[in-house]
Amino acid sequence: MLKAMRRNVKSLKPTMWIVIVTFIIAIFAVWGGASRQGEEGGTGTLAFVGKRKISQDAYLASLRQRIDAMRKDYPDLNRAMIQQLNLPQQTLEEMVTRTLLLETAKEMNLAATDAEIRERIVAYPVFQRDGKFIGFDEYRRILNWNRISIGDFESGLRSDILLNKVVQFLTAGVAVTPDEIWDSYRKENETAKVEYLVLEKDKVDLPETPPEAELQAYFERNKASYQVPEKREGGLVLLNADDLKTEVKISDADIASYYKDNLAQFQTPASTRVSRIWFPFESRDQALVRAEAQSVLDRVAAGEDFAELAKKFSKDDKASAGGDWGMTDWRSLSAAEQSALEPLAADDHSGLVDAEDGLAILRVAEKTAETTPSIEEVKDRIRTILEDEKSRALADERAAALAKQARREKSLDAAAQRMNLKPRKTGLLKTGQPFEEIDPSGTIAGGLFGLKPDEVSEPLYTYDGVAVVQLRRVEPAHAATFAEVREDVLQDLTRELKKDRIRERIAALRLRLLADVKTGWPEIAKEEGLAFNSINEHKREQYVGTIGESARFDEAAFGAPLGTVADPVEYENGYALVRVLDRKTVGKDDLEKVEAAERDKLLEAKKNKVLQSSLARLREEKKVRIKYDLFLRLNEDLLGRFSE
Repeated sequence: MLKAMRRNVKSLKPTMWIVIVTFIIAIFAVWGGASRQGEEGGTGTLAFVGKRKISQDAYLASLRQRIDAMRKDYPDLNRAMIQQLNLPQQTLEEMVTRTLLLETAKEMNLAATDAEIRERIVAYPVFQRDGKFIGFDEYRRILNWNRISIGDFESGLRSDILLNKVVQFLTAGVAVTPDEIWDSYRKENETAKVEYLVLEKDKVDLPETPPEAELQAYFERNKASYQVPEKREGGLVLLNADDLKTEVKISDADIASYYKDNLAQFQTPASTRVSRIWFPFESRDQALVRAEAQSVLDRVAAGEDFAELAKKFSKDDKASAGGDWGMTDWRSLSAAEQSALEPLAADDHSGLVDAEDGLAILRVAEKTAETTPSIEEVKDRIRTILEDEKSRALADERAAALAKQARREKSLDAAAQRMNLKPRKTGLLKTGQPFEEIDPSGTIAGGLFGLKPDEVSEPLYTYDGVAVVQLRRVEPAHAATFAEVREDVLQDLTRELKKDRIRERIAALRLRLLADVKTGWPEIAKEEGLAFNSINEHKREQYVGTIGESARFDEAAFGAPLGTVADPVEYENGYALVRVLDRKTVGKDDLEKVEAAERDKLLEAKKNKVLQSSLARLREEKKVRIKYDLFLRLNEDLLGRFSE
């Protein structure tokens, strides 16, 4: 199930606003209204992208809509699954990506014309019937039924067109050569059936710990490789948000206002599961089709199992699933069918529904109304949310005042004492080094490395609150003494000695395997205490269990003669012995049959790499900044409503 969900998530590409009709509402919320709201600011800024802002409200709306869309197909979706799928991170990254691209389009003076929007509308499959546009009246009706205004929909299309234009510009000039196509085709289509034995370094023991003299000798031989990086120490004041909660007062009016403004956060959306039995007219006599459909309808009315009848009589691609159109797929049905569904309650079925190209019998398998908890039911939860928000806002406000005062007095300690705050020292930190439990992400150390001596930082957002630091001391990088890196030397020498022992053992084992062709490798592995693995269809650059991606493994799999034992393959944690049992190869004549498709696929892959590189550059240029403490808190608040 999780694999299917991951495929579902991956289908939502960053530069697309609407992909398939089953996600029309969810995608609209993510890429339409919600993202535009974020670009304009909204309540509480979560991320800065150049001159634009992404608000916390926009992010939460996008994430909720994305989760709700997935819950319709995966009712058991819970907090753990949401986190494993990285939905919060993906949602925010896609909003940042969209904002970056739209900002770039604006700077390039790109525009989407009314003619382009009209062309996009009439080309959408959901707005076509029998290959023709359904007309603007029916177009408006479909949008109204999905509660989407024409203005918002067409504004979303305008953004989509702009996104496509800027992506085309950023990837212009990307091309592929015949050699690249051939290499890519071989990589995808040539396979090797292999078996291999693995001996890991951790499975090899040394008779004794290397003596001190040997450690020092190893250090002297490799002295140039041991360096102590630059370290920095500073004064630190942390305003812990939890400590400030005692100063925060939450009134009933505050709770009522939050409940009113964020009602959607607490609602469980309505859902409907639909089944259908479909009788297409095609080239058949319509009177006969109608008679057949009426006969099946009579059996439905008599209480026969709808799913079994659908499997037997329905003529669409959902028939094998008992006619089940799920919670969202049915939204792509014709307007007549959707109208027939509106009045049906759970377990009700329709009569014969006339569509232009056939007849349908519809059944509502499940139907739940939108539910909204009362304010009393969520009062405690809202109080916690508001306490967190206000305490962090208070910490932010005081940290800003502290930083300003510290710059004025040129002393963080003096400013802290004036504000009755307690300063402390960070100790020497490497860049990005975590600071106790206060700052596991290394934000404080990162702040120190962005300062000049005695300079005071801007407020730094940590998991526990907001910090201000002042750079006090810089210890430059220098060549290490033996005492400073003794433990590193011990690890390195131990690793090298184990490598020598394992190399000797693997060489002896290879000679045995070459001589002993009768004993199976699984038996030898058990006898020697090794791990045995086999792969039926290994491809180049494919991940190999235990070993990972390995060019040397690929050389053995595709270069060694069949049936022999290849030279030992070294990887990070040990050695492997590989034997190729069979191999599938392709030739240039095989490629000629599919060369156009291979060229398109490879070109798309190269464009994606170029686009990702361009986005990384744009992130630097636009100085994308995300309030990760706020991001974590928002996720905690939202995901709190999901069971584990």
